Amino acid sequence: MSYSAAPNRYERIPYRRVGGSGLVLPALSLGLWHNFGDSTPLDTQRALLRTAFDLGINHFDLANNYGPPYGSAEINFGRLLREDFRAYRDELILSTKAGWDMWPGPYGQGGGSRKYVLASLDQSLRRLGVDYVDIFYSHRFDPHTPLEETAGALADAVRQGKALYVGISAYSEGKTREIAALLREHRVPLLIHQPAYNLFNRWLEKDLLATTEELGAGVIAFTPLAQGLLTDKYLHGVPADARVNRPGGASLRPEYLSEANLRRARALNEIARRRGQSLAQLALAWLLRDARVTSALIGASRPEQLVENVAALDNLAFDAEELAEIDQHAAASGVNLWDRPYTDWKD
Repeated sequence: MSYSAAPNRYERIPYRRVGGSGLVLPALSLGLWHNFGDSTPLDTQRALLRTAFDLGINHFDLANNYGPPYGSAEINFGRLLREDFRAYRDELILSTKAGWDMWPGPYGQGGGSRKYVLASLDQSLRRLGVDYVDIFYSHRFDPHTPLEETAGALADAVRQGKALYVGISAYSEGKTREIAALLREHRVPLLIHQPAYNLFNRWLEKDLLATTEELGAGVIAFTPLAQGLLTDKYLHGVPADARVNRPGGASLRPEYLSEANLRRARALNEIARRRGQSLAQLALAWLLRDARVTSALIGASRPEQLVENVAALDNLAFDAEELAEIDQHAAASGVNLWDRPYTDWKD
């Protein structure tokens, strides 16, 4: 059956300007990390994308290594783009990234070299079946490659028309300043930073948020629900269908589900109930309370989860007492796969 998008799709979600640019993103964006590989039925992926777009989520975030297996998320999305969304391409914001290992040999092991970054982008464009992506990210800082080389490769992606904008992910505050300055030398602005950020992982509040604001860059937060810990899924134990038990789910480490973390999650859940929200809705609303956060990058395995998450936008206001109570439980909880920005990825 052919797909026609909902005519009222832009009435549900607010859009926020990305830093000082002319681009806007929906307050919630859809990440295709875990649920768009070959282990997820294509019909499920189709339902997720259609539901998201009908709700007003027009930003789909990918990376070269999303799956499993690597590359399959881009291949699957490319097929669904051709079959369902080709007519809507100019309404969509498509992003992808290069930084992690992708193919055998020294040039495919990730990082920030010109060889790897531009080859990876070309591969992503072929898998997606598009001429360009809207945002292309350096997925991680590479201590073994001069940052000038990475910045030059990103700038050339823009000059070649293969990306409209460039961003970075999981860079420290210091390296963010450095690459922004290098990109300016190429007359290419740093559009956006994609860091891990949630109630249990607040490292960027120390200085990164202030830095991105100063640089005129946006922020899109990934893992806003702490790999599912900030949902009701684990409040009463680990269900059999939990991500930790599924292919590609190793990012949710068993130690994250410690009793101390679950106790914090249950306390936050009580605050959410008083606000008339689910725990996930509270977690998303809390992120979006800060205007410097352009968008929160959500994942979903069922369309119903997207509907629930979008409902978080119905109540983004917090009073001082609520924020103070949340702070009592929103402590660093060791839920940070990407803690290496603290050390700038030094070996």
